[in-house]
Amino acid sequence: MAALVVLAVLAAIVLIILAAAVRILREYERGVIFRLGRLIALKGPGLRLLIPFVDQMVRVDLRTITLNVPPQEIITKDNVTVRVNAVAYFRVVDPNKAITEVENYLLATSQISQTTLRSVLGKAELDSLLAERERLNIELQQIIDEQTEPWGVKVSTVEVKDVELPTEMQRAIARQAEAERERRAKVISADGEFQASAKLSQAADVMSRNPTTLQLRYLQTLLEMGVNQNTTIVFPLPIDLLHAFVRDGKNPPPPPPAPPVDPADMPPPISADDVPPADLSQLEESDPGEPQ
Repeated sequence: MAALVVLAVLAAIVLIILAAAVRILREYERGVIFRLGRLIALKGPGLRLLIPFVDQMVRVDLRTITLNVPPQEIITKDNVTVRVNAVAYFRVVDPNKAITEVENYLLATSQISQTTLRSVLGKAELDSLLAERERLNIELQQIIDEQTEPWGVKVSTVEVKDVELPTEMQRAIARQAEAERERRAKVISADGEFQASAKLSQAADVMSRNPTTLQLRYLQTLLEMGVNQNTTIVFPLPIDLLHAFVRDGKNPPPPPPAPPVDPADMPPPISADDVPPADLSQLEESDPGEPQ
């Protein structure tokens, strides 16, 4: 009975030793081996044997890690307070440095991302922050990557996800955009009027060569108005028909002809006997100084 107990104890000790000595690493993992506290090797994926209670292995994940940068209160260059959050993608390229050069590379990368986000975006104006995100993302990625390179961490991408503006600023931007749209609409309308006037001028030149085209245009307009089944039709009267009734001051209209006279109402003709003789006495009594 005692022998069985001893065998059981020995078996348990062997199992504990094997559990401490055998490690299995996945394809995306690397093992940093410390022997009595000293870095000795970097192990790849597969079955790895360690010296129990002497060697210690730290697993490092080589997959790309997604880091959500918490929202940051930022004052832009033009003194506008905005709330910005971002996302960073990084991975470990040197497991030895990631374990020995920094205590916690995840926390360190997160903190340096927040600090860089506030620093870079604080130098930009609000318009640049909204319109030039690609340039700002590249600048953020380069700065964070330079700072995390000594830790064996490679930052591949940094993206600004959302920019939260105050309500007053959103209203101001909306009014600005509306004014810009109205300006474009007016410019387009003016351009259309200019082009239409040019075409109308060309059409007038063509119609002036042949007046019949204007009459055809009148008829076409009447046809288009008749299709709509209107109860009232405005007929355009050509101005040429009114020329006979419109006279200027230089050419007054001729007087109307005299009415016909009845022969019965005409007075009888005057003969020579009906004419009285001239009174010569009045000529003699006139002033002698007056010319005769």
